[in-house]
Amino acid sequence: MACAWSWAGLCLLVLLAGCAPQSTRQSDLARSFKIATWNLEHLAEANGLGCRPRNDADYAGLRDYATRLGADVVAFEEVENLAAAQRVFAPDRYDIVMSTRPDSGRNGFCGHDSTDGPHIRTQNTGFAIRKGIRYVRHPDLSQLGLGNPDLRWGVDVTLTGSRPLRLLALHLKSGCSAGSEREPCPVLFDQVPVLRQWIAARHDEGTDFVMLGDWNRRLALPDDLFWKQLTDGLPPDAMLVDAANGRGATCVARYPDFIDHIVMSPAAAARLVKDSFEEFTYGVPEDQHPSDHCPVAVTLE
Repeated sequence: MACAWSWAGLCLLVLLAGCAPQSTRQSDLARSFKIATWNLEHLAEANGLGCRPRNDADYAGLRDYATRLGADVVAFEEVENLAAAQRVFAPDRYDIVMSTRPDSGRNGFCGHDSTDGPHIRTQNTGFAIRKGIRYVRHPDLSQLGLGNPDLRWGVDVTLTGSRPLRLLALHLKSGCSAGSEREPCPVLFDQVPVLRQWIAARHDEGTDFVMLGDWNRRLALPDDLFWKQLTDGLPPDAMLVDAANGRGATCVARYPDFIDHIVMSPAAAARLVKDSFEEFTYGVPEDQHPSDHCPVAVTLE
């Protein structure tokens, strides 16, 4: 009889542990955790809309890839709104933090010279944060908009716990992946002082930080001017580290250089688990990729 009661008691304890409130099971960032960035290519809320129209099966496929990616925190780009994000990141598994940038109302036709067809939907940045991870949201880095309602804002959060980590989700101006001569380049370079100011503030606070997202820039090219301007004059204890560490991209064969980056402060880089940088390439031919970007991820301690 005593053994029967002990077994029943053990089962009860297991059940109670599984049903414990989230507040008693909050994650502490002392353990290792995985962060990623993923441009979801014109992810619209509803089927058939936007520059990458999708159906139910497409959204289900994206959700499956999100599960397989297995990241605790995902910075995402090109997502229309909360409802769109929740079609990929299951609401029972992730909290969604979205940019508060207003819609410019100037959503034209897809394609540079199109005069008809589907319309561009709002492109927002944000985070999907696994439930149970404690975080604090900071005001969006709206200064990245440079007063232009069509430019994306940064989304800024701190993962709390015994070793806090500040995260900034980015989607910078497109069209200037290298050099400085193309028409969009002055706009991209005007975003550099905004990032430098944010970096300086984190350095003054002594905060570990990571900036991740679609930088629309091949930062690893030799003597890249954008990277030089971003890092020029930074003290050694503030010098930035690109998690890819010179590794080439393989997502799309014709683009051998990353434009999606995870850039870390030295203190954050010291928490990087060795050889944890990952490019998640879906495991299918390019013409079956669910987005024109592949996620990249790292594991930190």
